[in-house]
Amino acid sequence: MRTVQPIRDKEKIAAMKAELLKTGRRNWFLFVFGINTGLRISDILNLKVKDVKGKSHLIIYEQKTGKYKRFKINRELQQHILSYTANMDDEEYLFKSLRSPFPIKRIQAYKILNRAAKKIGISEIGTHTLRKTFGYHFYQRTKDVALLQEIFNHSSPSITLRYIGINQDIIDNAIDNFSL
Repeated sequence: MRTVQPIRDKEKIAAMKAELLKTGRRNWFLFVFGINTGLRISDILNLKVKDVKGKSHLIIYEQKTGKYKRFKINRELQQHILSYTANMDDEEYLFKSLRSPFPIKRIQAYKILNRAAKKIGISEIGTHTLRKTFGYHFYQRTKDVALLQEIFNHSSPSITLRYIGINQDIIDNAIDNFSL
C-alpha cells in the first residue's frame, strides 16, 4: 500500500471540490464529508441518510476499532447534508452506487478521488487523504495534538503527527535549511 498525504493547500482543496462536482454531487459530497469529519472511508461508505440528516452528531460503530464514536457535525456540513439528501429516502446509502442500491466500494471511492486529483495535479492521494486532510487542517488551526489524537483514537501524539504529515513537514523544512 502506498503512503498518501493530506491536501495541505486550501486552494487545492477548492480545486478538488470543483473537479469532483463536475463528475456529480455524490463524488463532491464524498470529499466534503470526508474532509469535514475525519472518519475512515470504511465508516463513511456505510452511512445511510437517516444516520446524518437533521442530526447534530454522528454516532457510528467504527469498523476498524470495534468502538462506538460520537462526532459533532459542523454547521456548514449540516447544511450540505440537508441539501444533498433533500430528495433521498432515509434508508438510502449516502454514497449509493449508480448501478445498485448499495454503497460504492472503497476501490470506487479511491478511483473517484484519484481521477480528480490527477486532473488538478495532486499525487500521493488515496482514501486516507480525506482523513489526513481533516487532521492536518484541524491541527494547523488548533495546534492541539492531544485532542486530535483523541478524535483519531491514536495511541500517542507522535503517531498522530506522523499520520497527518506534520513530522514530514518538519523534516522537509529542516532539509531545506541544511547544506554543507
